[in-house]
Amino acid sequence: MKNYDLIVLGSGPGGYVAAIKAAQKGLSTAIIEKESIGGVCLNWGCIPTKTLLKSAKLYTTIQHAKDYALTVDQDTLSVDFNALLKRKNKIVKKLTGGVGYLLKKNGVTVYQGFGKVIDQNTIQVNDEKLTFKNLIIATGASPIIPPIDKLQEAYQSGRVVTSKEILDLDTQPKKLAIIGGGVIGVEFATIYNSFGTEVTIYEREENILLGVDQEIRTLFRKKLEKDGVKIHTSTEVQAITDSGVKTALGEENADLILLSVGMKANVKGLEKLDLTLTETQAIQTDQYMKTNLENIFAIGDVNGNQMLAHVASKEGLVAVDTILGEDHPMDYKKVPSGIYTFPEIAQVGVTEEEAKAQGIDYKVSTFPLSANGKALAEGETDGLVKMIADTKYQEIIGVHILAQNATEMISEAVLGMNLEATALDYVLSIHPHPTLSEMIHEVAHGIVDKAIHI
Repeated sequence: MKNYDLIVLGSGPGGYVAAIKAAQKGLSTAIIEKESIGGVCLNWGCIPTKTLLKSAKLYTTIQHAKDYALTVDQDTLSVDFNALLKRKNKIVKKLTGGVGYLLKKNGVTVYQGFGKVIDQNTIQVNDEKLTFKNLIIATGASPIIPPIDKLQEAYQSGRVVTSKEILDLDTQPKKLAIIGGGVIGVEFATIYNSFGTEVTIYEREENILLGVDQEIRTLFRKKLEKDGVKIHTSTEVQAITDSGVKTALGEENADLILLSVGMKANVKGLEKLDLTLTETQAIQTDQYMKTNLENIFAIGDVNGNQMLAHVASKEGLVAVDTILGEDHPMDYKKVPSGIYTFPEIAQVGVTEEEAKAQGIDYKVSTFPLSANGKALAEGETDGLVKMIADTKYQEIIGVHILAQNATEMISEAVLGMNLEATALDYVLSIHPHPTLSEMIHEVAHGIVDKAIHI
């Protein structure tokens, strides 16, 4: 029976990062994966969707070639879904192969199979039992299948798909119904609407993207609807019909139905551990990723804290540090998030609604993309940059961006918040011209006094 200092269960962005770091620190480390190295993010999530989004963005740009003084024969413009699928698979294969190489290069032993925990120090994979001093659970989450009439039958037949199956489509649906107006729903709405599919979103809550700052969300929803996506909020899907979906609005046709109503933690195979679970049946952890069992840790989607790939990676590093006796707790207040739509949405810190609810004395500054030279030159003027600071010290407590490349811009705000930067610190920092990042400089001026260019 082989023994390890650490076994990591799951090879997603949390699991493989934790395993590599642990091995680099001298711990004998193994990782167990039941499907593909890289987990959901590399195989069926973050990376595959971004390859499709790039094609969709280019397709949209070519459609508007005249706006850039270019002449293109629009009659010959089309999307080849077979080729799109091949491109996506090629990129995924390269990345997952790279992760596999890194695991091997750093001395991590990889076991392919389903890991079933026997007790607090033993796990079985295939017919082999392994012992461990510490275990990091990084098993991720799976799409929730709600109790909608005829949904299970439609899912089995392929008329209903989740975010995993839709990435393997080799033909374009004419009409796509999306159940759920969260991040996954709006990203796929963006992709398929760009390619000419008729897209309708059904969201049972009062609005889409409820975690996004209201001002940003309102602007984005208007843009999405202007681009042709139909959005029905406060609308619950009652049943899946032979031709589409049924709601209180009636029956509407759809060739394909995407289900994206949320995720649930993967805890199968962990039954022998008496783990404390949260109300949502995720594994409860503290800020050091510890569960209620001293040698068992849980990271990523399985703990339900924030279901983001970069959060999982950071949690993996925190868990390894904890095992090594180092004190580096998680800080969820400064976690950035990104939504890869057209334009993108990125944010860190509190929204204005949260600042009000928490009774914070705050000041807000906004700057529209339509007043930015780089945005005007690139013909991408939808959106704004918003900064929230506390009134007393003008310390930055939230930044929200709706813009092309917003997900690249947000890191400046993350670093600033980690350093407890004030608006004056941003004002005194020279930003290159012409860039979109100048808008961070402008909103900081708006906090301190007044923006220069509006």
